[in-house]
Amino acid sequence: MKYRYARDPQVDRSLRYSVRDGVAWSLMFGAGESYLQAFAVFLKATTAQITLLSALPSLLGSVAQLASAWIAGYSVSRKTLIFAGVLLQSAAWLPIIALAFIPVETSVALLIAAVVLYYIGGQFAAPPWSSLISDLVPERRRGRFFGRRTQLMSIMTFASLTAAGLALEFSEQRALAHWGFAAIFAIALAARLYSLSQLMGMHEPLARLAPFTLPPLRGMLERMRGSDFTRFALFVGFMNLAVAIASPFFTLYMLRDLKFSYLEFTVVSSFYVLMQFAALNLWGRLSDIFGNLRVVQITSVVFPTLPIAWVLFPNFWAILVIQFIGGIAWAGFGLAAGNFLYDVVPPERRAAYSAVHQTISNTAVFGGALLGGLLATHAPRELELAGYTIAFTSGLWLALCASTVARAVVIAVFLPGLRETRLVRPISPTALAIRVIRANVLAEWLFELLPARRRRPRNGSGKQEDQGEDRK
Repeated sequence: MKYRYARDPQVDRSLRYSVRDGVAWSLMFGAGESYLQAFAVFLKATTAQITLLSALPSLLGSVAQLASAWIAGYSVSRKTLIFAGVLLQSAAWLPIIALAFIPVETSVALLIAAVVLYYIGGQFAAPPWSSLISDLVPERRRGRFFGRRTQLMSIMTFASLTAAGLALEFSEQRALAHWGFAAIFAIALAARLYSLSQLMGMHEPLARLAPFTLPPLRGMLERMRGSDFTRFALFVGFMNLAVAIASPFFTLYMLRDLKFSYLEFTVVSSFYVLMQFAALNLWGRLSDIFGNLRVVQITSVVFPTLPIAWVLFPNFWAILVIQFIGGIAWAGFGLAAGNFLYDVVPPERRAAYSAVHQTISNTAVFGGALLGGLLATHAPRELELAGYTIAFTSGLWLALCASTVARAVVIAVFLPGLRETRLVRPISPTALAIRVIRANVLAEWLFELLPARRRRPRNGSGKQEDQGEDRK
């Protein structure tokens, strides 16, 4: 029998289950979670309700993650915690599906409550799953395993996001949009239940986790002052706040104000996912060679231009160009920022620091979304400026413009204080930016999908072929 991920047959079988779990989760995300805001718009959600839908679930989800990390220290079976969290997340789809057929005055409020349960369940399962998978994946094969798993998940996310959008467009054209939403959410539920069955098939090595504890408060400010982690966590936290001023409202902006069809909305959303996937290999190579900080620097400077561009160019083709730039930039930032966290935190403290970092980020998202909702609900539709009247396509313009200003301020204040903590090849941000601009991201992506050509050995031994494989 050929083992793909590990020589131990029990571990290899568990990792195969994990890959299928990840692909099924991506189906749920692409066909279900990605359309929750669109469903809220279909239910006539107000701007304030969209704000709560974006802000509240992530905040309470981070609390569930901390609770799960604490409980895991006193539980022998991590699979029990995973089962409880994923089952709760799966069950949350039932009231969401029902809302498509039972419209009531409180439909949006019930949707927000169901989405809160959805996030709580998912976040509750995350810490024990991370612990379990880290025990199963052989250290020397982690890169290959997670690379393969992430690639398959990305493909499924793109495919399911596109298929769900086409299904919504088909149903909406026949005045059956409620059936379209019910169908894609039912597929999301089925995918998560299949994912749960795969998770339960995984082998759990016997291990008892240490109880989760927070560091002592005494002397915390002194310990954190001047640390690389503090500067990085504050930078990412405030950037998340600035981004969240606008991010909850892009779906509302497209469907309600720009009158996009579900097909146009799907194309815009799928194109963004596709560009992120296409750019990951390029960003991974550049961050390995030139450091994560350089990637963070050249990608983050793009962010202030994105929300204001949505205001200035409110049409489908211009927004596709914005998504092209944004997808590439956010792919690099997300990858480099995640790796940078590992660079600045000692290995023995990564679990606690990661929890703190995630809590700061989720709290910032909550605050940014509330601020954006306040601005969006009080923004005038017209402005008098030097005797001229400026009419805006949407009342969301103020939140989008405020996000642009906030992103620029965060970059100016925090980015100069970050420093690279590992030895990398020196390069200026400008030179790296030029290298990225010259790179053909789509061509590189297509090249990566082609089967690798194996070099023939110069002699009959096959030694040269193995050496060629090692250099790749």
